[in-house]
Amino acid sequence: MSVVGAIAVPHPPIIFPEVGRGEEKKIQKTIDAYRAASRAAAGWRPDTVVLASPHAVSYADYFHISPGAAAQGDMARFGAPGVRLSVGYDEALASAVSAEAEKRGVPAGTEGERDAALDHASMIPLRFLREAGVRCPIVRIGLSGLSAACHYRLGEAVAAAAEALGRRVVFVASGDLSHKLREDGPYGFSPEGPRFDNRVTQALALGDFGDLLIISEASCEKAAQCGLGSLRIMAGALDGRSVKPELLSYEGTFGVGYAVAVFAPGGADDSRRFGRELSREEERRQQERCAAEPYVALARASLEAKIREGKTLPLPSGLPDEMRSRRAGVFVSLHKEGQLRGCIGTISPAADCVAAEIVRNAVLAGTEDPRFDRVRPDELPLLEYSVDVLEPPEPVGSPEALDVKEYGVIVSHGWRRGLLLPNLDGVDTVEQQIDIARQKAGIGKNEPVSLERFRVVRHK
Repeated sequence: MSVVGAIAVPHPPIIFPEVGRGEEKKIQKTIDAYRAASRAAAGWRPDTVVLASPHAVSYADYFHISPGAAAQGDMARFGAPGVRLSVGYDEALASAVSAEAEKRGVPAGTEGERDAALDHASMIPLRFLREAGVRCPIVRIGLSGLSAACHYRLGEAVAAAAEALGRRVVFVASGDLSHKLREDGPYGFSPEGPRFDNRVTQALALGDFGDLLIISEASCEKAAQCGLGSLRIMAGALDGRSVKPELLSYEGTFGVGYAVAVFAPGGADDSRRFGRELSREEERRQQERCAAEPYVALARASLEAKIREGKTLPLPSGLPDEMRSRRAGVFVSLHKEGQLRGCIGTISPAADCVAAEIVRNAVLAGTEDPRFDRVRPDELPLLEYSVDVLEPPEPVGSPEALDVKEYGVIVSHGWRRGLLLPNLDGVDTVEQQIDIARQKAGIGKNEPVSLERFRVVRHK
């Protein structure tokens, strides 16, 4: 057997009467839909429930699968210590999922458990399932900071492991949607909150799992959601299958989006291999980037060679003469989903030519920027690069000679020097530019500084 059904459910603690104390009646539609989804799960007669929870043990670069034979939890942190639940684990299936994930290049396993207790995002769906008569063992999986494609491949691993062991598996995707739906909600309001929820609920209603995979990280952050990773794993667990979707309910009563949906899988459907389509899209984007002008292409190739193969890229043939013959300071900046992911550069040249400077600084931007973790292999297709080649700096007598759009600035006090590039998002005044450069150099606000300005040629 394999995955015989899937449900997507929220996890508001207030849904339990012991916690809500009457407030749960304000989300009665969600409660009714939850019970209906749980009855559907019971009707599929699962041998095992595989549950993805954003509040289980999670790591940035690894999917944690809960180890051991059993676990317990309670709702004490929500004022209801008497609400307890115990569950058995399907250790064989957990091991098989780990092995299948490894085959797909997805880091997952049972190592690194920090807290064995059941989290509330697991307890809530499990209690509804118990009430519907589902009492089988489970496999509990935490989310990660890895890409949408990695989450999807982990779902594929779940389906393959279930098939190999002959398990009837029901997949439960536990997760709330946006936490920013109302000004009077616990997390305030963002316009991206309702937009995010509209998009996700439409995808659930239509069974359009492909759209769940391409929602940007920036949108997720602005919406303050927690459930998309669970949905992406669920989508992978139903890879290549026809699906009958049913969105049972959606409510945002308390400023957080609660959606309940049921997915009854059918036969094979090659058009629903969304992970393959995502890989093709990433490959297309990669080809476009590789066709970019040579400064950016060299930066990308340099970092990818280091991350994927652990080697320093030799300078390729065919580079323009200006990259091989000229020496200059170079900054390489990395962005992911519109957010800075790393930036390292040199004020004065440290290598024999601009091309070698790019190779060096691209690798450092992805591996040594102290503000960020090292770039992971799965992030490489998502990165956008820019390369700034610095013109020689010239001293200026006062801030009036600066222009944040046209000139970068170097501030110096003794041996301390700080640099800020021109035309950066969020830097709108010369005063801001100088202050940030001071901070980077560790120069106090009242310490005297000398100023230099420089132009850059930006390659994107």
